[in-house]
Amino acid sequence: MSVIRVLVVDDEPLIAEAHRAYTEKVEGFAVTGVAHTARDAMAALRAGPVDLVLLDLNLPDKHGLEIARALRAAGSGTDVLAVTSARDIAMVRQAVALGVTHYLLKPFTFAAFRDKLDRYARYRSQLRAAAEVSAQHEIDRVFATLRGAPPDTLPKGLDARTLDLVLGALREAAAEGLSAAEVAARIGASRVTARRYLEHLADAGRVVRSPRYGGPGRPEVGYRPANISTAGDAPPA
Repeated sequence: MSVIRVLVVDDEPLIAEAHRAYTEKVEGFAVTGVAHTARDAMAALRAGPVDLVLLDLNLPDKHGLEIARALRAAGSGTDVLAVTSARDIAMVRQAVALGVTHYLLKPFTFAAFRDKLDRYARYRSQLRAAAEVSAQHEIDRVFATLRGAPPDTLPKGLDARTLDLVLGALREAAAEGLSAAEVAARIGASRVTARRYLEHLADAGRVVRSPRYGGPGRPEVGYRPANISTAGDAPPA
């Protein structure tokens, strides 16, 4: 999986540095630059490829959405995650109209920030997986990955707390991945229960299945977060 290149834009240096540090703690993301004004942000965007802009809207020389507007007018494929304290619903509507991918209100926790980036990484991965979609449910899955599904969309018999425990175990293991039995041991559940959650996450595109060899008989199925690559992964086309 290729690294997602990020430009951090915030007029307050301490906040910009915090966002840079947060971003670099998330697997698969790298900060290519930091800008404190709209002018510097546009210069950075012209200087080299950027996949995602973490964009403060209250900049000293120009409103942040003017950057999003300029990107769309230029036909740029760079995505924008608004990171702002602006709560005006008209501002939110305008951001959506300009194709802003996510809208994250300050202040926020690292967990909330990481969730936005994880969802964005899965969204990009799904879009790169195929040239076209064959059915409506595939489009629905892409949008659900990006925007987030409401809690009541979990299948019957699954609960959000256990799902979080499973995801936490997989994140700790990172690229090594875990089998259903290993996840079960870490979260204190049965192997059957762990497999149900893992298969749900795999079907939703949030984890990747892969065979694990190392013993006699049939290979074991391993699971790892979808936005974490392994050394054996083929480079993207």
